[in-house]
Amino acid sequence: MTRKIAMALGAAVLATLTFGAAAQAEVRTRTFDYTERDTALEGFMAWDDSASGKRPGVLIFSQWTGISDHERGVARDLAKLGYVAMVADVYGKGVNPKAPKESGVEMGKYMSDRPLLRARAKAGLDRLVAEANVDASKLAAIGYCFGGAGVLELGRQGADVKAIVSLHGSLSNPTPEDARNIKAKVLVLHGADDPAVPLKDVEAFKAEMKAAGTDLQFVAYSQTVHSFTMPSAGNDNAKGSAYNERSAKRAWASMQSFLKETLD
Repeated sequence: MTRKIAMALGAAVLATLTFGAAAQAEVRTRTFDYTERDTALEGFMAWDDSASGKRPGVLIFSQWTGISDHERGVARDLAKLGYVAMVADVYGKGVNPKAPKESGVEMGKYMSDRPLLRARAKAGLDRLVAEANVDASKLAAIGYCFGGAGVLELGRQGADVKAIVSLHGSLSNPTPEDARNIKAKVLVLHGADDPAVPLKDVEAFKAEMKAAGTDLQFVAYSQTVHSFTMPSAGNDNAKGSAYNERSAKRAWASMQSFLKETLD
């Protein structure tokens, strides 16, 4: 065997070993219990085990049926980007009401009791910060639909997060003066034709953010209704909730850029 051939074979073996190590590095997930006072909650965590040291943490709040495959998938995708992602539980362990009637009732409990919603949101943040591989100085919170209200209430209680992202989220707020407590930069990704979020709520929200001096980006996607990031919503805008692939891709790109700006 010539030296040139031996070197080539050695390089091939090294490449194979390197590829094998990379292939073994993958996103890990786990489901775990935690509590808010005497209420049992169940979270979902995702992270890339190929990374070492502390990493930015992203807390995810789900839509009105509770934790679903949609939020778990988002957590996995964020883990691939280098974040430790946790899906927080607001309703309680095992509570997954069916839409629209059951979920409307369950969501209503928290929308009418904002201190309770804030407590559940803060419990999730505290649990994320407790992870050994999370950098507590680099935290973000994102929420879908009902979860959008959750992340905003997290901010309105003065939580130490750098970024808040609401995706087709609820914008109503009975205590607009609390916006002055928001420390984070805020990104709202909204369907311009969303019937679930009245124009008066949009206008009031913008006024609330302006009065508080909040760093706000508000993006409204045309021809887009509620739940536009969720394929399970179907594709009929006439129903008021529908997946929009174009808007969903734009929203994901905008969120990635925003998280990089605020957390990296």
